[in-house]
Amino acid sequence: MENTLFDRVFRDSEGNIVIAQPPNLPLIVGVVASLLQIISPMAKINLGLDLIAFGSLFTWAWLELFEGVNYFRRALGLIVLVGLIAWKVQ
Repeated sequence: MENTLFDRVFRDSEGNIVIAQPPNLPLIVGVVASLLQIISPMAKINLGLDLIAFGSLFTWAWLELFEGVNYFRRALGLIVLVGLIAWKVQ
């Protein structure tokens, strides 16, 4: 079987096409903390939720970047990681 660019980008080691996966714990925690940040009126709670959301999403992106099942998932991790850093630097 010829290993095409499509196969290297979108297939995992078992030959399955993987674009989306069930969310893992860091992604769930990051999304929940981000949503709670929207509805929380207190500044101190918002700061804590912001730290939790950033840390969780950073962890998820880092894991995807270095342990993603294919090049697409690794590129997704890189894009999110760069986006998170750019969001905090501004």
